[in-house]
Amino acid sequence: MTTQNSTALHIAEEVRDALAGNRPVVALESTILSHGLPAPRNHAVGVRLEEVVRAAGAVPATIAVLDGVPHIGLSESQLDRVCTEDLLKLSKRDLGAAYALHRSGATTVASTTALAHAAGIRVFGTGGLGGVHRGASETWDVSADLDVVAVTPVLVVCSGVKSILDIGATLEVMETRSVPVVGYQVDKFPAFYRRESEFDVPWRVDDAKQAAAVFAASNSGMLLANPIPHAFEMAQELHDRLLAEGLEKLRQGNVHGKDVTPVLLEHFHTGSGGVSLAANEALVVNNVQLAAEVAVELSR
Repeated sequence: MTTQNSTALHIAEEVRDALAGNRPVVALESTILSHGLPAPRNHAVGVRLEEVVRAAGAVPATIAVLDGVPHIGLSESQLDRVCTEDLLKLSKRDLGAAYALHRSGATTVASTTALAHAAGIRVFGTGGLGGVHRGASETWDVSADLDVVAVTPVLVVCSGVKSILDIGATLEVMETRSVPVVGYQVDKFPAFYRRESEFDVPWRVDDAKQAAAVFAASNSGMLLANPIPHAFEMAQELHDRLLAEGLEKLRQGNVHGKDVTPVLLEHFHTGSGGVSLAANEALVVNNVQLAAEVAVELSR
């Protein structure tokens, strides 16, 4: 059962009731399910993420646009659609067109953050943040995620950014846009499949209570960088080989913009013999778990 508010959001009853009662809610994106993981694993992960949020004492709100309507919280049949239909990949700029043309699409970090805020949700757990692409000084290829996080007061929990990106430039952009970047139990900024990059995080917290306090005091969007669990970190040699091959594949195929991440993830999935799939699932589950713990602290 859903409801509609003045911004045309359809908010699931469970999510609406939790928000009205100031109970913790965690936003979840749908692009990782429709474009980041193969079927039927994507559906299993979608269900698992919602279970993880509930087990931590919060309410999950998986977000997607279905037939032109933004949904905050999905029913079982709607989650099935996200995992089985050929959905568009919708960043924030694409939302208006999707609404007007009654299209269905999965939401990225940028669009999920914006829709979560519109619904009144303060915490969002995801896999990795988009950022500045290599060669951006010539291509201007910079993810919309950065600007949206900068102007939207939502706490985004992720495992840093993928190593395909220019991590140093990404951190510089976040500094310029005044986005608080906080490491969770780490002093180095995570690089998705790898626990550390060469770059420091400006601030560190060691538990969910500290993270919630920093976010509450920041009065802005915030990035909580949570590294992949030790047991699932990809070996350096394998990672570097796949990255080099992936970069060459992008170059040969002249792949740019929003197509970069799906192509790169597919190469990692096929070239790692399943290692990257296990890593991807482990890191997003870990991030969503932390997001739920922070949401619970914020609701206190």
